[in-house]
Amino acid sequence: MKTDGKQHAVACIEQAEDTVKELRAALARGGNTLPSLRMDPSSIARETPCPRIALGGCSVDAAARLAAVLRSAP
Repeated sequence: MKTDGKQHAVACIEQAEDTVKELRAALARGGNTLPSLRMDPSSIARETPCPRIALGGCSVDAAARLAAVLRSAP
């Protein structure tokens, strides 16, 4: 059973890494950057639940641009 948990954890970490890359790229396309965007290291230490993504801090200008993009999203 321990192996299944580890396989699940590896899959979740890979998914979280891919999601961070996709979000970073999508933000960049809109001219936005979240400098602290990353997986939360404390959430990686556990096998379940899956890791959390820390969006981190950003400037007021970046937050305003991000809010504008989200408002215009369908």
